[in-house]
Amino acid sequence: MAEPPIRPSASAPEPQKDPLADPGGVVSYAKRLLVGGPRDPSDPSIFHKISLMAFLAWVGLGADGLSSSAYGPDEAFRALAGHEYLALHLAAMTAVTVAVISLAYGLLIEQFPAGGGGYVVATKFLGPKAGVVSGSALIVDYVLTIAISIASGADAIFSFLPLSWQEHKLAAALAILAALTALNLRGVKESVKILLPIFLLFLATHALLILYGILAHAGSLPAIFRAAHERTAADAGTLGFFPLLFVLLRAYSIGGGTYTGIEAVSNGLPILREPRVATGRRTMLYMACSLAFTAGGILVCYLLWQVAPVAGKTMNAALLDRVFGPWAIGSWPVGPWLVVATLLSEGALLFVAAQAGFIDGPRVLSNMATDTWVPRRFASLSDRLVSQNGILLMSAAAAATLLYSRGKVSLLVVLYAINVFLTFSLSLLGMSRHWLTEGRRRRRGWRRHAAVHLTGLALCLSILTITIVEKFTEGGWLTLVVTACLAGLCLLVQRHYARTRAEIRKLDDVLATLPTGPGAPSPAPIDPSRPVAALLVSGYGGLGVHSLLSAQRLFPGTFRDVLFLSVGAVDSGHFKGAEAIEDLRRSTEEQLRRYVELARGLGLNADYRFAVGTEVLDEAVRLSREAADAYPRATFFLGKLIFERETLVHRVLHNDTAFAIQRRLQFAGVPTVLLPIRIRAS
Repeated sequence: MAEPPIRPSASAPEPQKDPLADPGGVVSYAKRLLVGGPRDPSDPSIFHKISLMAFLAWVGLGADGLSSSAYGPDEAFRALAGHEYLALHLAAMTAVTVAVISLAYGLLIEQFPAGGGGYVVATKFLGPKAGVVSGSALIVDYVLTIAISIASGADAIFSFLPLSWQEHKLAAALAILAALTALNLRGVKESVKILLPIFLLFLATHALLILYGILAHAGSLPAIFRAAHERTAADAGTLGFFPLLFVLLRAYSIGGGTYTGIEAVSNGLPILREPRVATGRRTMLYMACSLAFTAGGILVCYLLWQVAPVAGKTMNAALLDRVFGPWAIGSWPVGPWLVVATLLSEGALLFVAAQAGFIDGPRVLSNMATDTWVPRRFASLSDRLVSQNGILLMSAAAAATLLYSRGKVSLLVVLYAINVFLTFSLSLLGMSRHWLTEGRRRRRGWRRHAAVHLTGLALCLSILTITIVEKFTEGGWLTLVVTACLAGLCLLVQRHYARTRAEIRKLDDVLATLPTGPGAPSPAPIDPSRPVAALLVSGYGGLGVHSLLSAQRLFPGTFRDVLFLSVGAVDSGHFKGAEAIEDLRRSTEEQLRRYVELARGLGLNADYRFAVGTEVLDEAVRLSREAADAYPRATFFLGKLIFERETLVHRVLHNDTAFAIQRRLQFAGVPTVLLPIRIRAS
């Protein structure tokens, strides 16, 4: 067989190109302009540069919980129609619920310092099936986090605009979604820093609203409390205790959107600054205190200022008109301007709250991808070290949700609350089970942990049950169906990957029967003047060995020199600190050494090269071109899984990296051969 042709060396530096000179350059230039330049995952300081301290985490993750005060108390107070005096009881229940759930999730953070939240808890303590249900509910939850935050933010801003502008609200919401998507593709810390002033303005204006709203009625508070108590007693006597209790519990459950976002910190621990547990608990404390104060205070102010629904306005907008509207400094009416500033900060904070969906949604997807419940590509990181595929999926799903609901918050909050409390319930059930079984045998203080989780579980189950029963026909059924379908789809994906792994394991059997020769005690180095087989491999196993043997079989006696190339892929599973990156580097090199030992045992001269990065395609092409420069007569071989009956499912679940590498290397004049590896899994 003829030897591969000698290719001229490409060691001369390529001339610099104008990024606008070709279409590909334009796309690359636009991408860099929009999302920024690549980051180096091997830089030891990168984790400090992109991680969040407690205060910034409160902005990026806690804003989801705090912003729910814009729509949770609103929906709850509307449900009290005719019994507004119960708002005092509702405010107390809200504060207690926030405290209990936050405390429970603070303890959960101690148990799972690597993050993962409800998905990891349910998987470990309730089993994989419960884990996939929790993960599916979380994904839907974070899609709804983005949708309801943006829709509610648009409601707040359009509350001070003319009614005729309402028809443009959905288009504005979609435009804001597109802007937030681009912002998150740049990276988490950049997006949080940009939105920090909005968060601070919200805190200032709402603290002023609540403090003034309550203190302005300080003298009449005893009379108001007494009147509320008398009305409660009178209605309990007239309607009956249990019907009145049902009114209160119904409002309590419908306002369940108030507690959404509390779990965001436990899911987002990997982006927090070390020590992560301490930072996470401090963030939880900030969020719990601010949410209890804001949500509870707004409910009390609704009652004190006798706020009623107004067409085209949120309840908060109506409250602001009552509280700030009359304010003036001399002849200058500052009240209306303060109302506008407060509503702008509220709307903008709701847009900030969508960050939780963009941060934690892709993180849940990456955890599930690592466990093969969803396509593996969702574990990949972009060169900006963000889960780009997850961000784009969450954005697309949120856009579809906004279009379906027409941005109607009253519908979105029902869908949202059901999924949130489904994940709350599964998480707290798992933690309760853990502390009542293993915890009581191994650790002191298990009673305190169990009591907190059981109390939280009782609260969450009651809200979940009442919401489903009360709102099932008003959209509640939809979120249950979507979550169930997503969980079923995950089961099918996992089954496909399991079958594929079983087929691949059959290839590993060849390792036990390899006919190895005596080898060379001191193998000669690879000779650049001879033909070299450059094999791109991943981990050590049957796939790589199959590629080595196939190259020798296809070109008998041609390649006595073999170069193994590999890229250690930095995905979300590995991007957890400098030590994890170093472990990946060591593991990649160790796998290559095993290939070299195998090749030398077969009497071949062998060596290896490797790289570590987030973009496997780019790193593999770069590594291959460097090897081609060093070994001008090298031919590159890549293994490619070939399924017996390939369908769209296979193309979605298995990437075409091998084809992409081949195209780019061949275009660069590098001879590249794909070696088919047949798989019979369906």
